[in-house]
Amino acid sequence: MHVTVAGKQVETGEALKVHVRDGLEAITRKYFDHALEANVTFHRNRSQFSCDINLKAGRGLMMRGEGEGPDAHRAFEEAAEHLAKRLRRYRRRVNEHARSAAPDRDTAPAGRETVIRAEAEEEAEAPTPNGADHGAIVAEHPAEIALLTVGEAVMRMDLAHVPVLMFRNKATRALNVVYRRQDGNVGWIDPEGA
Repeated sequence: MHVTVAGKQVETGEALKVHVRDGLEAITRKYFDHALEANVTFHRNRSQFSCDINLKAGRGLMMRGEGEGPDAHRAFEEAAEHLAKRLRRYRRRVNEHARSAAPDRDTAPAGRETVIRAEAEEEAEAPTPNGADHGAIVAEHPAEIALLTVGEAVMRMDLAHVPVLMFRNKATRALNVVYRRQDGNVGWIDPEGA
């Protein structure tokens, strides 16, 4: 597993990097043998340190853990506990599902994910060459749209700790979206169901 440790206004020494690598390898070895990569970022918020862990646990499965503490080591420990809980829940849910449905869960590259950065105010006032009013594209790469049930999509959205997830509905084969509403409930957009 490839582990990247970075700090935003925080010095990340070799001891912290070794602690992070050992901790993540122990967690992923226990719950998920084939984790691909992890990005760990430390921040400083006044008197607290915070740690964000983004783990690519497998093909199409991203998980996130967050933690705060009085020092960087404690912040990592809390984030790692958060991530371990998510991995444990995911593993339990996967084990509960029938293994016979595995071929139906194939994913195919069916979309493109684009990250757009908003331009600064000074740059936004200047007209763009083609007259369009939009931000600059920062990153672009193929994204897989998984074939899932609505329940599985909500589970993946919660595990990845993202506000919205697009998926191909297993029942209708149509593109659907689940999202976290402001009131905390989950919304579901099904264009075929209308």
